[in-house]
Order: sequence, then C-alpha cells, then structure tokens
Amino acid sequence: MKRYSPYIEFDRKEWASLKDHDTPLSLTEIELEKLRGLNEQVSLQEVEEVYLPLTHLIHLYVGASQQLHQLTTSFLQKKARKTPYIIGIAGSVAVGKSTTARLIQTLLTRWDTHRKVDLVTTDGFLYPNAVLEKKGIMNRKGFPESYDIKRLIQFIGEVKSGKPKVKAPKYSHLTYDILPDEQSVIDHPDILIVEGINVLQVKKDSPLFVSDFFDFSIFIDAEEKNIARWYVERFQLLRQTAFQNPDSYFHSRFADLSEEEATVVAHHTWESINAKNLHENILPTKGRAQLILKKEANHTIQNIYLRKL
Repeated sequence: MKRYSPYIEFDRKEWASLKDHDTPLSLTEIELEKLRGLNEQVSLQEVEEVYLPLTHLIHLYVGASQQLHQLTTSFLQKKARKTPYIIGIAGSVAVGKSTTARLIQTLLTRWDTHRKVDLVTTDGFLYPNAVLEKKGIMNRKGFPESYDIKRLIQFIGEVKSGKPKVKAPKYSHLTYDILPDEQSVIDHPDILIVEGINVLQVKKDSPLFVSDFFDFSIFIDAEEKNIARWYVERFQLLRQTAFQNPDSYFHSRFADLSEEEATVVAHHTWESINAKNLHENILPTKGRAQLILKKEANHTIQNIYLRKL
C-alpha cells in the first residue's frame, strides 16, 4: 500500500518549471553576496530555480489573503484594519534559515503590491543571559524554556491586529545577549517574516502558539550529518573571524583554540546541545510547515514539499 503524504513532492527541475516567466530575476550577484550567511553557498541559479517560484507562490497567497480579508470586511459591513501576511521560517541551527529569510524578504519587496516586508528573528525573544544564568539554564540556550514565549506571542499578536509601531527586542551575536537599549520597530508591514528554530513549536500547557498567527510557514530541512558538518565548519570560520573581536562573548573562550581543538569543541557542542534540541524540539515540528525545503550535502535545495490544500 502506498503511504499517504500530506505533501506534494517536487524535485528541483519540476519546481523550477513553475517559475513565472514574466518575473525575471532581479537580484544581482553583489546583492546575493550581502544576503548569504556565513558558510552559505546559495547561487543565483538556485535563486532563479527555487526562490523565484517560491516567492511567486507566496505573492499569489498574499493576494488571495487580501481578497478574502476584503470580502469578509464587506460581509461584516465593518471597516477593518489592514493586517500583515505573516510567514514563519523554522529549522535547525546552521541549516541556513537566516539566508533563506533574507532572500525571501528581498525578493518579495520587488512586487508592487507588497513592498514593505519586515523580518524579525526569535533570537530577540531569548531571555537575557542574566536571567538564563539565574534560572540555571544558560547551557539550554535555544531550547524552548530559554525564550520569553509570552512576549513573542504578544508581539506577533499586536502586529497581526494592525497595531502601529510594535517594538521587538534585538539580539547581538557578538555579545551573545539581548541588547537592552535597542529595539526594532515594526510599523504596518505588508508582510512580516518571523525566523527562528522555535516558531513552529507547541506547548501542551499553552492555549496559543506562535504559529497560530502564521499565514504560511517554511521548514528548512537537511540530513543531520550534513547540518552537524555545517555547524563545525561555521564554528571554524567564526573562530577565525568574529571570535577574534575582543568584544565577542566567545573571544576569551575560543579565539586561541587550534583548528583541532576547535573541531573537538564544536562537535561536543553539537552533540550535547544542538543535536538534542533538534531531536526533542525542532524536527517534531517539520510536519506542521506548509512548505519544506530539503537541502543536500552541498547546501543546495533539491527537493520541495508543498502541503496539499
């Protein structure tokens, strides 16, 4: 018996054929270089074959959502506030979520009907290090209990309700902590992208989830062995770059490690923290996404899974 799947599967060639030929690639190599994350290898060809069809699909969904909103408002005979279309992007540490989020944001702004596309990451909703240390969960940073989920839900709820100038806390990867005096202001975007490892997670004791506010959700997937290798490679690159900055939280910890020592530390961190989080909290949410992008060992997306309507 053939196993039922809630997804329609496309290989890259099939997906690329869905591209709207009236929508040419408007991204340059210089722009793409600025959007790439550390150790990411996305090419213009991949943008054209994967991300252009994806953003065209999202564009159609946004249009349909706006039309449904107008029809509902007309039916209710009430004047309703314009609400943003919200996209959630989830996946493991080091799988390339941030690059995907920035690419989608940039491409979606090229459409005349939704030029204002904002992006926030859930890193800003981590508890400050002082709170994590007080709770005794500094080594659980990135696990569900390390996030101020109530604040995150309140933020998304306010944006979704049409409230102007909603503030989101900012996070610094340099200091590895919340920036107490800095905030992002989200003011009536056409589209809001929310990126983070935890955006599709649910809690049994919570009546409301972050994903309840999403209109569309994406999960970036890859084999665990590949993600682990990318994590180690990224750690080595950071050791040579960001960790050398005296202001970096990791400067005194990792800057002077040899390549061999850094590899050992990175593997241990992956196995003791990130792999556990992946299995316990992140992978179980994959089936909740509307779209899954599956990466191969060389970072390229080769399979796309779109949830059936």
